[in-house]
Amino acid sequence: MIEAISQLSYSDGSIYMFAGKGGVGKTTCAAATALHLSSKGQKTLAISTDAAASLNHIYEISDRRKPVRVNEFLDIAELGIDEINQMWNKKFGREVYEIFSSFVSIDYDTFLEFTNSMLPGLSDEFMVDYIMELKRSGKYQTIIWDTAPLGQTLALLKTPAMLVKHLRMAPRVYSRFKLGQDSRNSVMDILKRWKKLSADSVDFLRDEVVFNIVTIPEALAYEQLDDIFSEMNRFGFRIKQLIINNVIKTTDSSFLITKAAQQRQYIEMIYNRFSPLKIVELPMSPNEIKGLGQLQWIETNLFT
Repeated sequence: MIEAISQLSYSDGSIYMFAGKGGVGKTTCAAATALHLSSKGQKTLAISTDAAASLNHIYEISDRRKPVRVNEFLDIAELGIDEINQMWNKKFGREVYEIFSSFVSIDYDTFLEFTNSMLPGLSDEFMVDYIMELKRSGKYQTIIWDTAPLGQTLALLKTPAMLVKHLRMAPRVYSRFKLGQDSRNSVMDILKRWKKLSADSVDFLRDEVVFNIVTIPEALAYEQLDDIFSEMNRFGFRIKQLIINNVIKTTDSSFLITKAAQQRQYIEMIYNRFSPLKIVELPMSPNEIKGLGQLQWIETNLFT
């Protein structure tokens, strides 16, 4: 039997992303980690980029401001499509639209839809950019990033590289537009800035974001781990810790004894496959994880 490592470890000044397939408890682990770090006096932001975000629900916060204060050292924010569009408008949207609308009769909303179809993943790119700017602002010592389910997260991580590939080809197309020289130069300048933004995003994810993978001891979740790790390794992203959630620790019925035995075989496989990575087992809670009291129970099990 391999002995579980007893607690997670985090340091000041980093960004920690929680990733995994849907329903494994990554939002719960992210929320409890943010609560723990704030209790140590670290100015912390917990941010969710999941379209079905549940941070507010877990903290039992009804205030929809972004960010909203939980305690003196902790803010939370759920980032949706409206915020992403605002980032796009702020960075590039309006200036690109001014150029395109000079030779194409198109309203801005249609132009925005067209641009996103032409450059798939553009909203994901600006999601990364937003978090990068938060880090550089120095407002928070630590950022806890709760991501979308596995497939969407991997797509997000690939987006900067995809955009770089597109932008290598783009000048050959856009330079042939029947525009004045000034307009053509403006388009090319914007493309250069997009390309730099994409390259910066890749470097940021690789150098400044630490990934925490959350899983459960079941067959499908275990099989998906290889895909996660191979993609992360391909881009050089740092995986720090692996959390095995919903581990049955109390076996006071025949059902729980059987279920725990089934789990144990997958837990052993995880240790054998992914050591020497730090692996932490999180017991299954008998209660719904909602509110600070239940989050503190998760915090205790993760950090002591």
